[in-house]
Amino acid sequence: MKIKKGDTVQIITGKDKGKTGRIIKVHTEKQRVVVEGLNMVSKHQRPTQENPQGGIVQTEASIHHSNVMLVDKNKITRVGYKLEKGKKIRYSKKSGGNLS
Repeated sequence: MKIKKGDTVQIITGKDKGKTGRIIKVHTEKQRVVVEGLNMVSKHQRPTQENPQGGIVQTEASIHHSNVMLVDKNKITRVGYKLEKGKKIRYSKKSGGNLS
């Protein structure tokens, strides 16, 4: 996958289309990502010692990586790779700049 934890992405399909957020978790084997504050779902939790009240909790659900695009300089862009001094570097296809 060309998207990493900490990248800023924009959702391109689904109920949160057009919204941007930061990636907080990447599941490479399932090809899914979790975006901070987006794709919220309600989860019913039973009371535990950590949460004695229990109840309904809002949490982020994962999104397939094909439904998000990387944001670079406030524009969505595709990601490419090039070799510089023997190292593989990610770069923005739209601006040509290196991505950290």
